[in-house]
Amino acid sequence: MIPPAEPISRCPWPKDDALYLAYHDEEWGVPEYDDRALYEKLVLDGFQAGLSWITILRKRENFRRAFDGFIPEKIARYTPKKLERLMQDAGIVRNRAKIEGTVLSARAWIEVMEKGQGFSKLLWDFVDGKPKVNRFRTMRQIPADTAISRAMSKELAQRGFKFCGPTIVYAFMQAVGMVDDHLITCHRHDAVQKLGKP
Repeated sequence: MIPPAEPISRCPWPKDDALYLAYHDEEWGVPEYDDRALYEKLVLDGFQAGLSWITILRKRENFRRAFDGFIPEKIARYTPKKLERLMQDAGIVRNRAKIEGTVLSARAWIEVMEKGQGFSKLLWDFVDGKPKVNRFRTMRQIPADTAISRAMSKELAQRGFKFCGPTIVYAFMQAVGMVDDHLITCHRHDAVQKLGKP
């Protein structure tokens, strides 16, 4: 008789939602170095403000469709007419400030890309180019923000990015692997460190 498989040990937050579990197991905490992908994730984390991440995750494909695949060069040229169409799109979060913020952040992103070392380099320099590996045992130990997320938030805001407060930025840093906040009991804690080399 084959013994039953050991249950996989995970962070508790995805619970038993299949979409959330896939996100936790395949994406969350994997180091991301692509400039455009980082813009998309920062914008989506901004849309999450006041909501749960699963709400945004369920609408992510709708967001990608509505925002032209999160190509900043396209978003930066959005007209008032396009913004009104987005406000009528039931597939996304219809928040005018966040929609307008997405456009302003796209323009800020273009400026960073044209006048600096690039968006990825700007952000990853805050953690010296490699993930900060935490060793938390419980969810209670995980902070809502840190000195680094506060510094990154300030830098982004000064450059014209919107919806980039310290808590949003820390959630973003966790998602894109700048910090590894998988609990040490989670099967992904060590796995994500082997992924996503620049």
